[in-house]
Amino acid sequence: MKEILFMFLLITNGVVETERVKMVTTIAELCKEDLNGISSAEGTKTSIVRILEQIRRFQDRIRKHIEDNYVDFIPNHTTSDVYIDEGESLLRETEHLLKNVESDARLALNSANVELTQCLEELREVAMGLKLSYRLLKIDQYFQCLEEANATKDYLEALNLLGKLKSLICCESSSDVDILFQKCDCYDTIKVRYHIQANILQQNLQQKFENLVKFSEKTFPSAKSVNLQVSKDVSQLQDTVLALFEARYNPMKLCDFLLENCIVPIITKPVSVDYSTEKDDYFQINISYSVKAANISLRPPYKQVFTHIKSHFECLENINIKVSANRYVFSIIGSHIRDKFMKLLIEECLMHSIPETMDEYRESTLLDDLQLFQQMLKDIYFLDSHKNNEFTAFSAKFNIIFQERFSVKIMESARGIMQKDLQDMITISDGNTGDEVKNNILLFPQCMISKGTLELTKLMERILRQPSNPCREINESDNEPNLFLSIISTILTTYCSDVPKIYDKLLESIPQQSALFYNNCMFLAHWVTKNADVGIPAHPVLVKTLQSTGLRIFKAQEDTQRSIVLDIMNNLDISDTHSIGPIPLKLVRQCLRQMELLKNVWLNVLPESVYNKSFGSILNEFFQYIIRRILTLEDISATVASELSELINVTLEKAPDLFKEKHEVLQISSWMKLQQLQMILNASLQEIIDQWCDGAGILTANYKAEELRHLIRALFQNTDRRAKALSRIV
Repeated sequence: MKEILFMFLLITNGVVETERVKMVTTIAELCKEDLNGISSAEGTKTSIVRILEQIRRFQDRIRKHIEDNYVDFIPNHTTSDVYIDEGESLLRETEHLLKNVESDARLALNSANVELTQCLEELREVAMGLKLSYRLLKIDQYFQCLEEANATKDYLEALNLLGKLKSLICCESSSDVDILFQKCDCYDTIKVRYHIQANILQQNLQQKFENLVKFSEKTFPSAKSVNLQVSKDVSQLQDTVLALFEARYNPMKLCDFLLENCIVPIITKPVSVDYSTEKDDYFQINISYSVKAANISLRPPYKQVFTHIKSHFECLENINIKVSANRYVFSIIGSHIRDKFMKLLIEECLMHSIPETMDEYRESTLLDDLQLFQQMLKDIYFLDSHKNNEFTAFSAKFNIIFQERFSVKIMESARGIMQKDLQDMITISDGNTGDEVKNNILLFPQCMISKGTLELTKLMERILRQPSNPCREINESDNEPNLFLSIISTILTTYCSDVPKIYDKLLESIPQQSALFYNNCMFLAHWVTKNADVGIPAHPVLVKTLQSTGLRIFKAQEDTQRSIVLDIMNNLDISDTHSIGPIPLKLVRQCLRQMELLKNVWLNVLPESVYNKSFGSILNEFFQYIIRRILTLEDISATVASELSELINVTLEKAPDLFKEKHEVLQISSWMKLQQLQMILNASLQEIIDQWCDGAGILTANYKAEELRHLIRALFQNTDRRAKALSRIV
């Protein structure tokens, strides 16, 4: 067009005839090619004026139609279809005209024909109005079609129409037409109508979905019944589900129902699940359970939980369609509840299904079953294969948790054994003599121990028999240390710390309890020593701890018994030079009876060597007390000497009976000294001198010269003969 206008100017400005002919020819050719046969500015102007008039008339009718429908809300039975074709025709013609009137031509026309230029500008503005009118027509047409689709329940078509309406009404671009559209009086009304229709569609879809997928619950005083019915009309069901989710359906209500009323009870309670596929119209699953607080002991086994959850998803599988590029219905449901689901399943089901004993571990198929269950959830898109790894993490920790659980179970068993009565005892006897025991650390002397201690060693022996690494293949052999050996150390350390606390008062007040505890500790130390080669951690320390703990408790009891005897003897009064009376003898007999009682609870309980040593220590203290008291007397009359001799004689007669072998009394260091004291009390001065034998006699083994000189002064009057005798004792 630019070239046409330029040549037109040249012609009118007096170009030579020859050139003018060529230009006219060229103009004719250009006019033929451009503006669809418009051969001159007048033709263009005529076309523009004609189209402008048509557009104005069209817009007047459209304005009336739109205002009736969206501003004044006057009943209008005219459909927008009658205007659509005309609008499309006008749009095509206008766009074609504007396209062919190129910018250069318009510049040329600008200079030649201002009126034509004004027409073109007016056409441009009116064309924008025409586009707006056409948009309003299309919107109205889509609304009418949407009503028809809702009436025929063609929800997929309705959803498609809503999408088209959204693109026309809720556009985010800022073109001139969009800005002009948003300024229209009818814009807000159209937008409100769109949202109303969108809500109506969603409600219709929701209602249809609820007719096809029915969830119901019945609550009774102590129970609850949940029923799910899913239509077998797969085509209608899936079309509805697809339309529902494309309409931005919020599945939270559905998710909450499934989680709270189905999945949680299946995992945490004993439930009755009846899944039926026999009905003609629908699949059905009924879940019944108690509404009372779940009893931990009635927690359902994991295999049953897996089966019920699988049935639950099978009943719903027809709704599990692809609703977008990478999303299925179950993946959408999963995105809302999978975290709670997996957390609950792991904490309330799987953790409680981990074995606690080695036999249970060998028989467990939990990991294999969990892998299949996890794959099932991934296959139905409930779990994301790349993100949801909680079950994998649980499987990785399974063996560690088992070891901890096994250790806790063993410790619970061990603590239960430690609580058993110490006096429930049994004799340990291998027919070993004292000398044999001394020469062989693998032998243990005959004595009595608590049955619980023997039970404890059997528990530890079962631990020793466990495979070195139970978390490897059961039949696989290796040289790794037993991972549970440390439990033995824990058991024995706990024994040393807890048992004295559990039985503190009994160990303090009952001699037999302390003797049994001593034997128990020694027996456990012997067991550790005998099994030292298996690698029990810190076994030398364990042995020392057990021995020192048992010895500490027993020595405390021994000191208590010694104190009892000495407390009785503290009442002994032999200071009367005429007669000591009957009380001293009664006190000695009381001490001997006390030791007789102690013998009855210790003799057959303690190892013989321990008994002899312990009892000998108490008797030695008793003998020494008697000897010391007599040695402190300054004056011993013949009567008193006789009474003291009788007192010593009772002691010498009864003491041997306190031992299993009477000759064991000879091992008491003060036994011979007491015997010699009795002899001195009954002997003449000469006999004493003879027994001293100038420091070479038998008295020198137990008496110092000063002690003997003191006794002579107390027993005999001060005479030359006594003085001579005293001079010989040096």
